[in-house]
Amino acid sequence: MADHERTADTIRIDAGDAAELLEVLGFISDWLDGPDATQLDQSLTRFVGHPAAYSRDALQADLDRLAFLLGDDSDRLFGTSE
Repeated sequence: MADHERTADTIRIDAGDAAELLEVLGFISDWLDGPDATQLDQSLTRFVGHPAAYSRDALQADLDRLAFLLGDDSDRLFGTSE
């Protein structure tokens, strides 16, 4: 299967593709933690329909887990980033 290999339990992606995904996830993560966090909270609440449905913190945690699975250094996931 070209650059991607798929089995029942595993999907493998090219290292360059993973690096690009990590860059995008880092960008989004930084934006979520940025100065507009309050507005992002409000926008996400409007989008999902209820504040308890999904929060910015939950989204951040999901993005951090995905980054970790793609090979990130885990600083954000384990709370060791500054």
